[in-house]
Amino acid sequence: MKRRVVLAGIGLPWLGLPAIAESDPAAEAMTALRRGSVVVLLRHAATEPGIGDPPGFRLGECATQRQLSEPGREQARRIGTWFGARGLAPAEVRSSAWCRCLDTASLAFGRARAWPPLNSFFGERSAESAQSAALRKALGRLPAQNFEVWVTHQVNISALTGVSPGMGEALVVRMSGGKVHNLARIRFED
Repeated sequence: MKRRVVLAGIGLPWLGLPAIAESDPAAEAMTALRRGSVVVLLRHAATEPGIGDPPGFRLGECATQRQLSEPGREQARRIGTWFGARGLAPAEVRSSAWCRCLDTASLAFGRARAWPPLNSFFGERSAESAQSAALRKALGRLPAQNFEVWVTHQVNISALTGVSPGMGEALVVRMSGGKVHNLARIRFED
């Protein structure tokens, strides 16, 4: 089965976000990753069917949470292979504490550090403002010449960027002028 990766420019001019030239979004994404001061916001890989987590789930107890499916585990490995084949190594890999995010990060990059601002607020919308503020603050303090990967959930990415990625999709983002700029969308597809 042939696999492909699609990179798409996703500028949103009505929100003040610049567009990537449609002619070569892949080149723009690679340039941004190599220059640094960007984050790859990665939604966890494909899971078993469902929305959210089962009632009574507990962090730290993976058996109580929605898990990666076997195709999702393969998708996570493929994401890591994609980065490795291009010589792209993140300076840091941060993750939500949910097992599906930690598993995605570990399978793709071999490491992950749980970071509470990436935790899902799907069931606790009151946390959205504080968590998004923490993400914007960290995004604004990224060192030059490096990029990080942040593995998280759709609700977190949408709150920060206005984009709703599919499972296993990523956005390359940068903070500039006090705003989050969406530079590219990376879709890891079959």
